[in-house]
Amino acid sequence: MQELNTQNKLFRKKLLYWNRQYNKRQMPWKGEKDPYKIWLSEIILQQTRVDQGLAYYHRFVDTFPTINALAKAPETIVYKLWEGLGYYSRCKNLIATAKYIDKTLKGKFPSSYEEILALKGVGPYTAAAIGSFAFDLPHAVVDGNVFRVLSRFFGIETPIDSTEGKKIFTQLANELLDKKQPGKYNQALMDFGATICKPQLPLCETCVLKSNCSAYLNETVSKLPIKEKKITKTTRWFFYLLIGPDNAYFLRKRNDKDIWQNLYEFVLIESPKKITPGKLATTEAFKKIVGTAPFTITTVSRSYKQLLSHQTIHSQFIHIKMKKLTKLQGYKLVAEKALSRYPFSKKYHWLFIRNKTINRRHPVENLSPDFNKKNVSLS
Repeated sequence: MQELNTQNKLFRKKLLYWNRQYNKRQMPWKGEKDPYKIWLSEIILQQTRVDQGLAYYHRFVDTFPTINALAKAPETIVYKLWEGLGYYSRCKNLIATAKYIDKTLKGKFPSSYEEILALKGVGPYTAAAIGSFAFDLPHAVVDGNVFRVLSRFFGIETPIDSTEGKKIFTQLANELLDKKQPGKYNQALMDFGATICKPQLPLCETCVLKSNCSAYLNETVSKLPIKEKKITKTTRWFFYLLIGPDNAYFLRKRNDKDIWQNLYEFVLIESPKKITPGKLATTEAFKKIVGTAPFTITTVSRSYKQLLSHQTIHSQFIHIKMKKLTKLQGYKLVAEKALSRYPFSKKYHWLFIRNKTINRRHPVENLSPDFNKKNVSLS
């Protein structure tokens, strides 16, 4: 085992002391040795807060107690269970990995770091977490919590999102790792970052590391860790047309490699900028969908804003009644009462499924009678 310097020894000793004496953080997967449940929790917690992921973890374990059960489940059911959690590529990878382990590996979860890392949706952090928690493999976890704690304690100003920074922090994390109890050490470090050395309002005054913490001693806690890259966000406008006969609507599954892949949506017209429903009705995209048949716009929702990691989505829902209804290519009619069976994005979940019926969604702005005349200029 590599000999630690004094500062490193103090860090490990005090962290494990805090874990024994003060760490009261309770989570259902802590101490778990079943790699399936550990893997499931780690995939759910990618890009998701623990308080949000808890309910999803319980639902998945209750519904699919084994990886075999998950592998055999219809994909629509799995996506429906994931509904509202976001980052749906995680769900896609979850399904693919479950099927791979069930069929190719005969249901046995891989037990080496390299094999775990090779699974879809599993990166170095997740592989280290699964490996150390389930199999006591000596690999350090390096996530946002770890970056923050190490950056502050050791006073490291190298950007955590740079190639050099990732190398420095990964090397340091592995040097500090307690090889005799890697799972316990990794969990302690993650819990410490989540409950004590928090991004905002860290509990420095009660921290067991403060007397040796570079950031605390030099009053740079709020400045660390450092990131060099700025996220560039794109803005998209989604106009959803709620079209169909009484108590039914046209739906389709999103199959393109884009956000919300494999989820369902109403008839969509996308625009790079905001336009009024009247202007929308004059576009070629709208005319291609509605055709020449008379139509009435009955209700228009306000615009809903949704912030994703690299995109800002503005959504508006336009309810259209048509005297003559034709088939829409790529769409299928679904009864209103059956909508709850389909997996939608989070916004759909809030607006429609929870309100039982689209006609009672809230808030809705009713248009004036003049607006609904088929020959009026919708501007």
